[in-house]
Amino acid sequence: MVTQDSTEKFRGMKQRGEKITALTAYDYPTARLLDESGIDIILVGDSLGMVVLGYQDTTRVTLEEMLHHTRAVARSVKQALLVADMPIHTYETPAQAVETAKRFVDVGAQAVKLEGGVSHVEKIEAITQAGIPFMAHIGMLPQHVREEGGYKVKGRTHSEAEALLSDARAVEKAGAFSVVLEIVVADIAKQITHAVDIPTIGIGSGEHCDGQILVTHDLIGLFPWFTPKFVSPQARVADEIRNAARAFIERTRGSGTAPSGG
Repeated sequence: MVTQDSTEKFRGMKQRGEKITALTAYDYPTARLLDESGIDIILVGDSLGMVVLGYQDTTRVTLEEMLHHTRAVARSVKQALLVADMPIHTYETPAQAVETAKRFVDVGAQAVKLEGGVSHVEKIEAITQAGIPFMAHIGMLPQHVREEGGYKVKGRTHSEAEALLSDARAVEKAGAFSVVLEIVVADIAKQITHAVDIPTIGIGSGEHCDGQILVTHDLIGLFPWFTPKFVSPQARVADEIRNAARAFIERTRGSGTAPSGG
């Protein structure tokens, strides 16, 4: 049974100044490796649309795709908190938001996340009142990338900064146990972190958040065709795969024997 108690430790970590760590996973082996590494949170992100399914952005990711990958990840996670992204068009109303959240819980998610602040308070309240832990997401909202014309830094103007602060306070009041700040000006992210009691988890938002999250493919260099500016890959897995494949090709072709004459 999923309860809000499973997320209480993160508020305590914020109070003690302990940084929260979070990474994405979309399959069993990756999730198991991350879980065994001691990561705090594993997110089945709708970023799988790009790094796993080959879509241009997250706007084509379906609920069934997200449930499929969440189910696979859930089979491996023993220690980390497993959070699942609710894809676009699956939380249009509070009732739909709760229905979608319950479907994720049914396949093993321990918490859910959707994009939006003040504008989505009723949906967030409905989810948390249903007893499902909720992670908020404000700042740059990838599901809105097409209407915004790209991935743009948030909080550069006074009005944007005030809106972000309002969003953070609103999701906290609605019951979120944490809030992701995506591509927010570092100083504004710092202000938000001090303004709310729930942990802030940054991605491209500076070092002053209560924790950090990254797409694992970016961290380990597994998606070499695009790497966000704020990421410094810690490995080059794509190069290793290429090298292994080429070695296999060369070994296989080189081991063949010429057919004997008849």
